Amino acid sequence: MLGGPIRPPLNFVGLASWVHLTLIAMTTSSTAPIDHFAAKLQGVAALPHLGVIQAQGEDAANFLHNQLSNDVLLLRVGQSRLAAFCSAKGRMQASFVVIKTAPDTVLLVTSLDLLAQTLKRLSMFVLRAKVKMTDASSQWQLRGLLGDSTPAVMGSAAPWQTIAQDALHTVALYPAVLGESKIPRALWLAPSGLALPAGAEVPSEVWQWAEVMSGVTLVTQPVFEAFVPQMLNYESVDGVNFKKGCYPGQEIVARSQFRSTLKRRTARVHSPVALQAGQDIFTPADPEQPCATVVLSAARPDAQGFDALVSGTLESMQAGWRADSAQGQQLELLSLPYALLEDI
Repeated sequence: MLGGPIRPPLNFVGLASWVHLTLIAMTTSSTAPIDHFAAKLQGVAALPHLGVIQAQGEDAANFLHNQLSNDVLLLRVGQSRLAAFCSAKGRMQASFVVIKTAPDTVLLVTSLDLLAQTLKRLSMFVLRAKVKMTDASSQWQLRGLLGDSTPAVMGSAAPWQTIAQDALHTVALYPAVLGESKIPRALWLAPSGLALPAGAEVPSEVWQWAEVMSGVTLVTQPVFEAFVPQMLNYESVDGVNFKKGCYPGQEIVARSQFRSTLKRRTARVHSPVALQAGQDIFTPADPEQPCATVVLSAARPDAQGFDALVSGTLESMQAGWRADSAQGQQLELLSLPYALLEDI
């Protein structure tokens, strides 16, 4: 439970500052450095939970620009973006690492459990646009680079910067952070048949934990249409462009930002019990109804419990979160590894 009399203003002015300072105020044993299991966080991970949608044609970039929360039209070949695909009500139906691999080709790396329905829905909007949308998962290899193998390829690249070499594309991601320790992460993408990157094999479960600790994740089936982008902090990790033109849900997303109506945020938590994406979270302050939702959860590599991303109301975050019910296991709030965007 959070300590101290920290309260947000009633009109939520300065919301980001309040949340950020509140989360930083947490000091617990669970934020100890990860040096004692750092060896498990070095190498290359398979990513079987991800797939690739390909948009190809002279209108590919323009078409996606009109569908996604981020700017794709000005994306240069070899560059990447994070973006959300929303319903008309601004709820996220999918999210992507967007990579432009050629003047007429854009790849969307997304959660495999949402790929088929997302591809079908995107294809519905193609109409007369000169673009073909296909499932290209079998044509590409995806790997996650973790730890020392990442700087060897990426150097000091900032998140979403991409190193493109021939047919290979490596995207810098937000690092996994616990305490003062930071573990670099990157997404490696190459056509099928090319040699895989060198490095020790990292279990996919460890990669998932590192994703939790980065504070940035893609939407999956259990949380389909559960959040507007800001509820996953997407505007603070370069996943939303408020200056671009319209896209499905754009009015709702913009209103949440400019009118200070957003009352939910994603936080990192430590849990003594396993959590599942889509699971309801409760607070003793209002035990009758859920106040938050688990977005992603993974076991810690040292087997000392579980860490998760949870999106919930700011009031309940302050009051304290519990798993399964208001009498369930208490969840320990961890500080965010990045600052929240305060204004536009």
